[in-house]
Amino acid sequence: MPTEFTPSVSDAAAPTPSAAPTPSAAPAPSAAPTPSAAPTPSAAPTPSAAPTPTFSARTLALVLGVLLIQLAFIGSYVGAFHSPAPHRIPLAVVAPAPAQAGLVTQLANIASEPLDPVAVTDQASALTQLRAGEVSGVFVIDPATTADILNVANGAGTSIATALTQVLTDVNATQGRTLTVTDEVPLQAGDARGLSGFYIVTGWIVGGYLLAALLGMTQGAKPRGVRALIGRLAIFAPYAIASGIGGMLILDHLLGAVTGYFWQLAALGALLVFTAATVTLALQCLAGVLGIGLTVLLFVVIGNPTAGGAYQADLLPTAWRIFTETLPNGAGVDTLRRIVYLGSNGIAGHLAVIFAWALGALAVAFALTSAAARRSGDRAKAHAA
Repeated sequence: MPTEFTPSVSDAAAPTPSAAPTPSAAPAPSAAPTPSAAPTPSAAPTPSAAPTPTFSARTLALVLGVLLIQLAFIGSYVGAFHSPAPHRIPLAVVAPAPAQAGLVTQLANIASEPLDPVAVTDQASALTQLRAGEVSGVFVIDPATTADILNVANGAGTSIATALTQVLTDVNATQGRTLTVTDEVPLQAGDARGLSGFYIVTGWIVGGYLLAALLGMTQGAKPRGVRALIGRLAIFAPYAIASGIGGMLILDHLLGAVTGYFWQLAALGALLVFTAATVTLALQCLAGVLGIGLTVLLFVVIGNPTAGGAYQADLLPTAWRIFTETLPNGAGVDTLRRIVYLGSNGIAGHLAVIFAWALGALAVAFALTSAAARRSGDRAKAHAA
């Protein structure tokens, strides 16, 4: 019989499970780092005090100079134009011999002397003088009638023609006579009031002194040596030629204000531009930056109102009339009028005035620049020694 299997105690006892590992203690959290103290902001810099504006003697002189030029501008223009009055306007008088001398004397003795009458034997001769710009009007008197004739030349200046008409109309009115006015030298169709010549001459002169002023501001008012001076003149010359031609392209071909005489007027324009530039340069050599102010005083404050634009010289006060014939402005305006309307008669004197300004300015500029270069060389030698 089979033997009964009895398990042994060792087999019967279930294996004792090993003790569960004791979990290690959780590590103590480290203390949170103590935040460092925020940096103390540095004190904001104390702003420095704003600089106190100072006015040097040079600044004060510049301000006063500008003020004087401004006041001179006002006085010059208002003084010239506020009350124009005729003064000894040249007038040819044609009348029968028995009455002619008395009529000339009567006209010459009008209060304030608006006329400068001269006896001429016949009307044809008088008209020749009118068309040549030798007289401003021709007064033809016929004692056998009550109707007289006045021949004028509006091309030579409309304000003069208007003044003559007014004076002689008043004279005839006192004697119960009438006056018929005829224009022997009419204006071109595009030059309605005869001011185109004045404006282009003004533009040419302004262009000349602006060029010289701008070069002075960029390169120094006084050229540093004769070579630098010649360099500026080398800029002036082609600029002047371009200005003369460009001005006439506008005046003649673009606007049709004054037609014909293109090259004569372009040459006049080039001469005026070069003259204005050289005069400005000479004044800069003399006075530095202040030379620009002197240029404005010469060409704008004095030159423009006396140039014979709105009113010719015979209508200006005495103090202004003397500049019409002696400055490039007036010489240029009358030269242009005479070329266009009066057969170029009487322009030699005006051209001589313009050339004299140009050559005189060149002489001054070269003399002052050469002297400055010599002084600079002497100082350099003294320093080296």
